[in-house]
Amino acid sequence: MAKKKKGGARRGAGRKIPKVRLDLRRDAPIDYKDLVLMEKCVGAQGQILSRRRTGLRAQRQRQIKQAVKRARHLALLPFVN
Repeated sequence: MAKKKKGGARRGAGRKIPKVRLDLRRDAPIDYKDLVLMEKCVGAQGQILSRRRTGLRAQRQRQIKQAVKRARHLALLPFVN
């Protein structure tokens, strides 16, 4: 008789990821010059936060990504903190 595998928890199951509170209206444009918003979307080490952390939809996350990259190239945001 074969031994049954014990059901272990999935990796990260039950772990809550804290959400970043972004004040974005549905029709509000995302602008690279809005440094307050850009700094909320960037983590402590300078990485752009994931959709799980920001809670944004895919299209808005792509707009945030593009705006952060533009702000970095214009030296409004650092590449690395």
